Formats: sequence, structure tokens, C-alpha cells
Amino acid sequence: MELIMLGTGHATATKCYNTCFVIHDGTECFLVDAGGGNGIFNQLDAAGVDCATIRHLFVTHRHTDHLLGVVWMVRKIAMLMLGDTYQGDFTIYCHAELAEALQTICSLTLAGGYMRLVGTRIVLRVVDDGEQAAFLGMGLTFFDTGSSKDKQYGFSACLPTGRRLVCLGDEPYNPVARQYVEGCDWLLAEAFCLYEDREMFRPYEKHHSTARDAAAIAASLRVKNLILYHTEDTRLSDRKERYTAEAGTVFSGNIFVPDDLERIGL
Repeated sequence: MELIMLGTGHATATKCYNTCFVIHDGTECFLVDAGGGNGIFNQLDAAGVDCATIRHLFVTHRHTDHLLGVVWMVRKIAMLMLGDTYQGDFTIYCHAELAEALQTICSLTLAGGYMRLVGTRIVLRVVDDGEQAAFLGMGLTFFDTGSSKDKQYGFSACLPTGRRLVCLGDEPYNPVARQYVEGCDWLLAEAFCLYEDREMFRPYEKHHSTARDAAAIAASLRVKNLILYHTEDTRLSDRKERYTAEAGTVFSGNIFVPDDLERIGL
């Protein structure tokens, strides 16, 4: 099982795609968020991921850089279904307010033939805080991240290996999620910029954190492997080295600062 980072940038990044990723078990895929547009197709194609293998999609929150690509995915998979090249159902997991927003946007922008599949073979599954699901050999628990902006959900996944992976979306850690994060094997956390660049990018005003902040939290919660994403994109050529170095000043576990399309074995 591997994680493929389709995008690693924040909302207005132009040198990399918006943050989203796939968990692949070798046969089927679980997509988490979809970025801000039809660029999701470029990223999936470059990663060698066939849309017909994506059976499950989780949307963390309704900001444009996470949600609008989902509309394109609904359109694409509806096309595959109508062409008899998609087997089974496509399930989208999200909280109630997000499901309402997605339904509205789809109804306003997609043709009627596609929309007739929404609610039948394209299933919007509303999840509550603490609700569970199982697919790809994983057991997932969805949880409210305690976002200080728009409502946002993350998830904790028990992988087939028994290891635990936690996604916090693009919000800094909130203690309400402690039971899910503490002691996890993999933590996906946003790092808007470096701590040394905080005056330039002002992450705290945007309810984000720095690489050092995220790493300090991971250390305090005994996380084993830390993946940093949702960053600024001014210096992608040495982003990996700079962010890893800063996070390493406070975190002794494994640190990953992936580029778009990078694969991480889980």
C-alpha cells in the first residue's frame, strides 16, 4: 500500500497543484480531496492512476482548493458510468454541510444525465464525528478537527499492516483530535511556511502553522512519521531540504516533505 501525493501546495500555489493525495492498495484507490479544478486529471494521469479505480473519495472541507476538483471527479466518473467503463458505485464521504454544498454546486454545473447518477451510483455519504467506514482493507474513523474556520473533518485509518495513518486536512492540530493523533505511525499535517518566514507569509492570520509548529506537535504526541504538505511554493527547488531541516530541530522521527507525484510506501 502506498500514498501518492497528487498535490502539495496551498490554495493559491501556481508552481505545484493544490494539496490532495491517493492511497493505493495495488488495485483500487482512495482519493482525499481533489484540488481546485480539472488539473486533478493531469495529476492522476501523471501518477498513472486510472479514474475507474477510484471507488472512494473523502473531502475534508468546502474551500475551493479542496472541493472544486471534486465536481470534476463527479463529472468524469459519471461519464465512465454512462459509458459502462466504471464498475460499481462511487462513494464520497464528507460532513453534512459539505455534502449540501457539493450537491448544490453539482446541480448548478453538471448536465442532467450526470446528475441522475448522484444519489444512485454516485453516493454522497454524510459522516458524523466518530463515524467509521471500511474499504481497501482499512478501517477508518472520521472526526471533526475542531477547525477555527469552516467546519473540517479528518480521518484516522488503520492500515492492513496494523499501522495507523491520520490526516488532519489543512488545519493545525487541535487537542480535540488528540485521541486520534497521539502515537500514530503516520501523520499528514499542513505546514504553510517555515517558522523563519512567518512574518512574510503570516500563517497564523490564515489559521495555519509552520513546519516547526507541526513538527513540535508531532513530537509531543509521539508520532513516528510526519508528512508535511499544503505549503507555499516560492522555492520548490529546495523546499524539501529547508522544511525537513526546520522540522528536524524539534522532531526526531522520520520527516517527509513530498513533491507533487511523490510516492510514499506505507
